[in-house]
Amino acid sequence: MYRTNGAATGGANLPSLRSHNTALVLDLLRTAGPEGISRLELAERTGLTPQAVSKITARLRAEGLATEAGRRASTGGKPRTVLRLVPGAGHAIGVHLDRDELRAVLVDLDGTVTAQRRIPLDLGAGADAVVDAVVRETGGLLGDGAEGGGAGPSEGGGGPQGTRPNGVRTLLGVGVALPGPLDHDRGVLHRVTGFPEWDGFPLRDALARRLGVPVVVDKDTNAAALGLAVGGERGSFAYLHLSTGLGAGLVLGGTVHRGARTGAGEFGHQVVQLDGPPCPCGNRGCVEALCLAAIDHGDLPGAARVLGVGAANLAALLDIDRVLLGGRTVAGAPEVFVRGVAAVLDDRARREGATDGAVPVTLAPAGARGVAEGAAQLLLAPLFGRAEG
Repeated sequence: MYRTNGAATGGANLPSLRSHNTALVLDLLRTAGPEGISRLELAERTGLTPQAVSKITARLRAEGLATEAGRRASTGGKPRTVLRLVPGAGHAIGVHLDRDELRAVLVDLDGTVTAQRRIPLDLGAGADAVVDAVVRETGGLLGDGAEGGGAGPSEGGGGPQGTRPNGVRTLLGVGVALPGPLDHDRGVLHRVTGFPEWDGFPLRDALARRLGVPVVVDKDTNAAALGLAVGGERGSFAYLHLSTGLGAGLVLGGTVHRGARTGAGEFGHQVVQLDGPPCPCGNRGCVEALCLAAIDHGDLPGAARVLGVGAANLAALLDIDRVLLGGRTVAGAPEVFVRGVAAVLDDRARREGATDGAVPVTLAPAGARGVAEGAAQLLLAPLFGRAEG
């Protein structure tokens, strides 16, 4: 169990967070921001009785999750007390395991990153080495050195090197996102493309034993898509992630779509060229193989066109509202990829006679740490009734 300033940080099962009604209230407190929201407004927007809202907010205040934010003038009678969420009352850690690096963030209840870390990582180094790295870096984020983890290098929100965040009252757990395929429900990896040694490894349980807090495991693209949905992206969209590999996170009707066996979104392994280059998955001419081959030859516009072909197939199949692009490779040349993918979609729309234009293509807003932030939302989103977006 992690400890901060000598006191154990609690697990995720805070009693008042088990209620659906409480989740509704918490979500409204979160979206209201620092200005807060009154109990009467909470009752009106949730459909709960004022008495039910009063009981829920009293529990949230007692647990330090909500506090008064002042008073607001009323149309009649005495001024209303306004309540707001206390972002620092709980935190989650999000970890992005890429094939060659680990990125971890500490996120408060409001979704704000308060510290982050990034180190090189070889996913092929084996389960023990990777699990050790996750334990070390999560411990470092808390400034706790759990199981031997030191402060290590930090960047961005963590402040100057060696600075450690204070005030982590409750660690709700750790979300881990990495390339699939995997079983999200059981936290077990399948045959990760290029890393067959991971097949069948129970990553969730292995980390939960070491960390002593709840752990959730999901694909990198699903985590990023969840983060986008919680962050305000509406409707149905596809998040395409191009880095050391290629995958998609799908949000359909506001809900993350994982599929019957949690295997949806293996976008990179759709075959678009029957006699194309071999792919580590065993097929030839996969979108991922063609994209990476073009990138290796320095042909970023060509990689963007291939990505656009896959995106156009996906848009035609699912009739989505928009396509968002992310990942380190996209971040290195965002205009090239947005323009190239959009050009293919525009051409497809013209040939098909679409009356309302092509599916729009935009850059995902979270940047390089979008997957890690989404991984933290695997723990945070359920508290606000947003487990699937």
